Amino acid sequence: MLASIDVNLPGGGVLRAHDAGTVADASSGPVLMWHHGSPQTGAPLEPVAAEAAARGIRLISYARPSYGGSSARPGRDVGSAGDDATAVADAFGVDRFATMGASGGGPHALAVAARHPQRVSGVVTLAALAPFTARFDWFGGMRAPGGLRSAREGGRAARARFAEADEFDPEQFLPADFAALEGAWSDLGADVARSAEFGDDGLIDDDVAFTSDWGFELAEVVAPVLVVQGEGDRVVPRTHASWLLAHLPDATLWMRLDDGHVSVLDVVPDAMDWLLEH
Repeated sequence: MLASIDVNLPGGGVLRAHDAGTVADASSGPVLMWHHGSPQTGAPLEPVAAEAAARGIRLISYARPSYGGSSARPGRDVGSAGDDATAVADAFGVDRFATMGASGGGPHALAVAARHPQRVSGVVTLAALAPFTARFDWFGGMRAPGGLRSAREGGRAARARFAEADEFDPEQFLPADFAALEGAWSDLGADVARSAEFGDDGLIDDDVAFTSDWGFELAEVVAPVLVVQGEGDRVVPRTHASWLLAHLPDATLWMRLDDGHVSVLDVVPDAMDWLLEH
């Protein structure tokens, strides 16, 4: 049964955290922390929870600031997720754990391993952005880069203005993505809809953080990392996965030739097995 708590932070504010359980004693089995996409509520998605339970993995997660009941924190960087995640792990009595993040959750999953290497056994990123750089066309191949461009060019104020008129472009998704949302990953679409009640601030702050200094270097991520990418992804193009592969010290790439931004999540069960092996 899902248990949700508010974790009080030393500097003030709270993070809404979730424990999907399956392991009664935190020390008796593997623990995985899930980092949600942008935007979502932070609650575990049903397919992720089911696959974790099938493997005896204790699944925990939390909502980043301004998402899903967590306090606002404008100006946060990606690296701040390192301390946030360990505060959540401490609240649940968890010492060492693996991290997995999809889309906007990927950079934050890496942040935990960079900031607290002694706590993280392995990392999986699924369709994750690379740190902003001018050394490749960071926006190249994105079907709808307007939110990220506005954040990069004008900061939080410009990104907030963009949000007032932003509309979803369905051309961002492949037919395989829509099939995934209608099938195994329908809970993802439902969770995105649920996140609307918390407003746009979480997504705005994510985009500003993604296009700014992350607050850590990829070279600081010493844990093994599995980078999973859909070849046809029009939200986060494959060049981002190539950059992550080239700059993480211990990285493996799984390129999914027929997948886009959502259908790539079908690899979650195999990615969990990879974490258990590592």
